[in-house]
Amino acid sequence: MSQDLYTVLGVARDADGDAIKKAYRRLARQLHPDVNPDPETQERFKEVSRAYEVLSDPQKRAAYDRGGDPFGGAGGFGGQGAGFSFTDIMDAFFGGAQGGAAAGRGPRPRTRRGQDALIRLEVDLSEAAFGATRELKVDTAVTCETCHGDGAAPGSRPVPCETCHGAGEVAHVQRSFLGEIRTLRPCAACRGFGSIIPEPCRECSGDGRVRSRRTLSIKIPAGVDTGTRVQLSEQGEVGPGGGPAGDLYVEIHVADHPTFRRHGNDLQCTVSIPMTAAALGTTLELPTLEADVVSGDGADTDLETSFDLEVRPGTQSGTEQVLRGRGVPGLRGTGRGDLVVTILVETPTRLDGRQEELLAELAALRGEEAPDGNVKATQKSVFGRLRDAFNAH
Repeated sequence: MSQDLYTVLGVARDADGDAIKKAYRRLARQLHPDVNPDPETQERFKEVSRAYEVLSDPQKRAAYDRGGDPFGGAGGFGGQGAGFSFTDIMDAFFGGAQGGAAAGRGPRPRTRRGQDALIRLEVDLSEAAFGATRELKVDTAVTCETCHGDGAAPGSRPVPCETCHGAGEVAHVQRSFLGEIRTLRPCAACRGFGSIIPEPCRECSGDGRVRSRRTLSIKIPAGVDTGTRVQLSEQGEVGPGGGPAGDLYVEIHVADHPTFRRHGNDLQCTVSIPMTAAALGTTLELPTLEADVVSGDGADTDLETSFDLEVRPGTQSGTEQVLRGRGVPGLRGTGRGDLVVTILVETPTRLDGRQEELLAELAALRGEEAPDGNVKATQKSVFGRLRDAFNAH
């Protein structure tokens, strides 16, 4: 170690850890054997790696600054005390976590947040339009009442893992031309938890949770539609080790209605009337969507259950009447859609003798005994009119 390690990395003696790490990354990118395979560059890379190993470790750096041997007398890049973490090289090229390149991740916690859950709920059109409260049975993971989520049988508790001594990780060392490369892997004995449950709870088999069916009350907001999801916070799956529960999402599916069809916030319905009613005009009594709410238990009986629809004389089949504000309320209270009523005129198919006489007399009075169909010529296009004008000349 004849050359000054600070000079090898090109940093000042009072450089902090970040400056040392940045210098090492820069040099490692330039000198790595994969980039420059010549022997001289490899030796230079070893010197840089050894300098970084010392200066990135506070204890070794302090020993070096005092004039001691940071390798404890072993000496040499590949000696007994030498070696650097494989994470150091990865940090040089990809940038590792702050706070020490060789730092491990430590034991992973047994307690983790549970997964979100999704269920589908079918509701009536009136419930989707005006809102409702429904009771919902769900089957999810809940905290084990026997062990209260810690996974250990009553009277016992987890103990530190003897293999990794509670670290949750074990080191694996391999020798290469770079020296000893040390990697950290999750401990197989404790699966990375750092502790072992010697007597798992019989109820949950050490998981800290069991499956259970429970009943929830869900409030369906007014204006939801098929595909809308209602979120119930912390009502999903309880996490392992009694961890916090995820969220429960209820996806709404609106059932078909016998009278109304929904299009956005508008409602549509079709009404059939006789030919005579279309000719003379009439008044129809139509049900409202609120009628479904009134028919339910404990519903507001002050709601309007029907309304009068005026059909003007001479109404043609396919005529639409738009009734403002009789549709579905907006999901966030943004007004209310319309009701579109389509009128279909029914032509009688079976007539007795007297009815035929009366219709024939009406046709005679209107001069419609032999109608010509009132065929109209198709409007010519612009190009057709230009072509006719050109041919005329």
